[in-house]
Amino acid sequence: MSNKSPATLRSVKAKIKTPFIDIEGTWKADESEQSAAWELYIELITRISVEELKPEDGLLREALSSLYALFIETRKILRKYGPSIAKPKGKGKLSFGYIAVVILNSALRPVLAYWHPLLLSYEYTRKDNISSVEHESKWERNKELRDKLNKLRETLKQYADLLAQAAGIPPIEVNK
Repeated sequence: MSNKSPATLRSVKAKIKTPFIDIEGTWKADESEQSAAWELYIELITRISVEELKPEDGLLREALSSLYALFIETRKILRKYGPSIAKPKGKGKLSFGYIAVVILNSALRPVLAYWHPLLLSYEYTRKDNISSVEHESKWERNKELRDKLNKLRETLKQYADLLAQAAGIPPIEVNK
């Protein structure tokens, strides 16, 4: 737990819709939560997770792998800062740990659990003389997965903006 006085806590309003649970309440981020928010914010904004995946951009496999890596990085951050950043703070009062776990389990996990095996099965049908890019572009579910990833991006963008607020910075926008 932080030794900072309550006056130094950064208070932000949170409202993020996920497929299963909506996050809504006030997050009074202490110094540890602010640092954790900054670390996870950097992970989010430097990945495809908050950028539009256009029809001719990148590989779906790389996008799914990048999203999966968010699980790993989030777990590292949660372990690094310990249980103090996850303690319940009362009704309508949020913590970094709660928000992070809801995003992982309610937004990311359903997409990855459904689409990873489907894409993997399709990838196994690729002939040696066809590139991964060409093969993936011919997948009948390519557009459907891209649409799903772009929908998820909306949730993750809200999450990134919330993390930026908690970290005490304006969202970093490049070429917008």
